[in-house]
Amino acid sequence: MWNGRYNEEMLRDLKPLFRYMARYRWGYLWGTLALTATNAIWVLFPKVIERAVNDLNDMSHAGAAGTAMRQKILFYAGLLVGIALVKGVFLYASRWILIGISREIEFDLRNDLFKQLEKQDSGYYQRYRTGDIMARLTNDLSAVRQLLGPAIMYSANTVLFSVGALYFLLRISPWLTLVALAPMPIASILVQYFGARIHERFERIQASFSEITSHAQENFSGARLIRAFAREDSQIASFERANQEYIGRALRLVQLMGMLWPTLEFVLGVALVITLFAGGRLVLNHTIQVGDFVAFNTYMILLTFPIIAVGWVINLFQRGTASIKRLDEILKAEPDIDDSRADVSIAPDTVLRGEIEFRDLSFGYGDTKVLCHVSLKVAAGSTLAVVGPTGSGKSTLINLIPRLLDVAEDSLLIDGVPIRKYPLKVLRGNIGVVPQETFLFSETIRENLCLGAHDATREEMLEAAEAAYIRKEFEEFPQGFETMVGERGLTLSGGQKQRTSIARALLRHPRILILDDALASVDTYTEERILQGLRGYAKDCTTILISHRISTVRDADQIAVLAAGRVIELGTHEQLLARGGYYAGLYEKQLLEEELSVTG
Repeated sequence: MWNGRYNEEMLRDLKPLFRYMARYRWGYLWGTLALTATNAIWVLFPKVIERAVNDLNDMSHAGAAGTAMRQKILFYAGLLVGIALVKGVFLYASRWILIGISREIEFDLRNDLFKQLEKQDSGYYQRYRTGDIMARLTNDLSAVRQLLGPAIMYSANTVLFSVGALYFLLRISPWLTLVALAPMPIASILVQYFGARIHERFERIQASFSEITSHAQENFSGARLIRAFAREDSQIASFERANQEYIGRALRLVQLMGMLWPTLEFVLGVALVITLFAGGRLVLNHTIQVGDFVAFNTYMILLTFPIIAVGWVINLFQRGTASIKRLDEILKAEPDIDDSRADVSIAPDTVLRGEIEFRDLSFGYGDTKVLCHVSLKVAAGSTLAVVGPTGSGKSTLINLIPRLLDVAEDSLLIDGVPIRKYPLKVLRGNIGVVPQETFLFSETIRENLCLGAHDATREEMLEAAEAAYIRKEFEEFPQGFETMVGERGLTLSGGQKQRTSIARALLRHPRILILDDALASVDTYTEERILQGLRGYAKDCTTILISHRISTVRDADQIAVLAAGRVIELGTHEQLLARGGYYAGLYEKQLLEEELSVTG
């Protein structure tokens, strides 16, 4: 039904799925055998009718007794019921096997897609919106499953039954078969014409669905912000426009499918009309028997569903191949940050000492330079504090350490080894990070704390919570560590979320601890208690602090002041105060603010 070019394009589109299908080749074999048995039995159904009609017609002309006629009818009726029952058993087996395989491949694909997304660096998620990724993992994956199961099953069913039926049709009358199938080339042209347009329209529908999903996800995540700015009506109107666009595209596809199926039915109807006229003439001329004519028409009627199913299968194939391309983009995506230059001799359980050296380090986003010729050395077990105005590059600097961003070779070293030499699992396994924007999963406190330490005991969690000055609050919760924190930690205050995040990082017992303005949401008293806890709990690890508060950084072993991506001051608290530069001005300003808050 499809020409060579169409088959070539379809095979190219299906290529990303071949390795998944190969895993279940034996299942496909057994499913195909079951389908073959189903059609081999079902294709005999009209032959039994043919024999029954011819036998009964001959017996009637011969004047056979009524008892003999009834016995013959019962025999053929039983044979037809038996064929239907056996066909039903094999049909069930084929559906169970082939549809089951599609579910298994869907399972494998979903796992591989998630694994692939977990490997991507932050830049990937700047290029693709969350809603778009969600749409691919749901709608597109469902379309691929439909292709791998029902589409393949009904395609095979159509081919097998059509071949078998064609054989018996030719046995009955080659000329009548040629006449009856004369309209079929029209069906082939229609399928190719509609198939290309279905594919094109479904790609647009999937893109529109991604837009809707992204819109919904962003609105649900930012629900409080939308309410705060009273933008509910405008967001609803915006969503309605996107939804209208999606509905419009979907309806245009439905219109196309609505034209395809009736057209195929019309072609088949024309074939049946031709069969009745041409076949009736053959019966009247005694060229074929009445039973042969009935069997021929029965085959043509039984071919109705397979031929009509072609339209549905084309729809599934076009939807599936359009979705495969979108999923394949994820499967082929290579992270910019990987282990390609890692030293394979470094053992997975390597424990770092924690010495960090920035060696004439420069970094930028595209053409925009963020860090310029930064040179710093942090001794193992010491504390480095980084302060500076907004946009000076502080967060960028610390994001380079766990390779959330990548740097030039040999410009950042840990324990004297360029960080690209460390496998990511080793590097990040030795680092605990408390980001500026705290993220908690919609799970229990226990599951959030144990994110990087799955085997942590209750005592260890209590110790980490004590160091983060949140143990008392955890114990006061109704379910303790089993308390659900809600989406993104909704049930916790900003300070509680930050302290939970600190406890989570400490529970890993990291060799390098990074705190990116992690105490901004707590008061100065709580801040002091946390810093005391850190000095006791993480005394042997290298700590890097980013903060705008002098009270947070004053006890650090060294304090680096960043401005415009450069280190403009470096020293201890006392040394920097003595210089009278940016740090001293910041200290005096905050000291004045504290005095004013006390007096007034």
